[in-house]
Amino acid sequence: MLRSTGDRVVIVGGGIAGALLAKTLQNHADVVLIDPKEYFEIPWANLRAKVDPAAVERTVIPHADYLTHAKVVTAFAVGIDDSVVLTSIGRAVAYDFLVIATGRTCNRPQKQSDRLEMFQRDKERIDAAESVLVVGGGPIGVELAAEIVMKSPEKRVTIVHGGPRLLKVMGARASAKALEWLRSKHVTVLLDQTVDLAGATPETRVFTTSAGETVEADCHFVCTGRPVASGWLRDSFLRDHLDEEGHVRVDDHLRVGGLKNVFAVGDITDVPEAKQGHLAQRQAMVVSRNLRLLVKGACREEKLHRYKPCPRASITVTLGRRDALAELPFMTLIGHIPGAVKPRDLFITRTRRMMGLKSKPYGTMPRVM
Repeated sequence: MLRSTGDRVVIVGGGIAGALLAKTLQNHADVVLIDPKEYFEIPWANLRAKVDPAAVERTVIPHADYLTHAKVVTAFAVGIDDSVVLTSIGRAVAYDFLVIATGRTCNRPQKQSDRLEMFQRDKERIDAAESVLVVGGGPIGVELAAEIVMKSPEKRVTIVHGGPRLLKVMGARASAKALEWLRSKHVTVLLDQTVDLAGATPETRVFTTSAGETVEADCHFVCTGRPVASGWLRDSFLRDHLDEEGHVRVDDHLRVGGLKNVFAVGDITDVPEAKQGHLAQRQAMVVSRNLRLLVKGACREEKLHRYKPCPRASITVTLGRRDALAELPFMTLIGHIPGAVKPRDLFITRTRRMMGLKSKPYGTMPRVM
């Protein structure tokens, strides 16, 4: 058992929020990061990484490169009580403060090298294909289709989306602009239709939609939404603090159920705002400040920082290297102008700097428990 030290902060989940929180706290507390992967990746850049090899290694970053004073437990969290997290490798990790940052379910390999190989295989599939099927018309599906057609306009790309319009997280005007832009690039968009992929394999070439339409594609990518990764909490003492969709209910300080020492950040929370990476980072920084105060042991309730949700936060969907769709509080724009506002490297450089990585990272391995 990894025993607590009095200032032990255990962070479960090494995504964009958990990784930033661990990095900012490692010099202020005894930090343990529990994550089934040996790395974190910049989520809003991984679609570019499927078509641009230059982006790949800069977006998949070993925890070792930025956690120089923290411990890493490479495992899933499988259980929890009011003082200990149980892991899939049989280790119990005691905590004084706990942060839940497990986000959404995903299937990622443990090692960075295997993840890089996945990107390379996806790139090879796209390069070899004359036609591509994208299942799902949310931001991920739209951005992937745009990346493909902007890099290889000769490819036939089809989006099949189960809803009446693309980009449900944005307004109707943004959806219409995205549809018009995609069709101008000769992308076929099928709305209000689904595809049964239960028996599909990488070799499948013919797909039938729920409306009976046939789509021929040399490869396909599933870009539909993923459920919240809170199943491991359903039989725990936190089960009463989950909503119907599995989100963790938090207060203004991002504490769970009013508990003094348990927090949650990122997509797993019920904070009423879009689930975007930059907002998850904002949440992480609020919890980081609060934990630094609490670890000192002299913090009154009124001194804790509050998180102010951004229900009308601006949303930008990247459309290849040059274009973008931006929904602002006062207008919706598409084309080169919003594309120029969002850096061509998709904030990869800025994110790496936030993690203390100014160039291609080299570092020593933190203690892996």
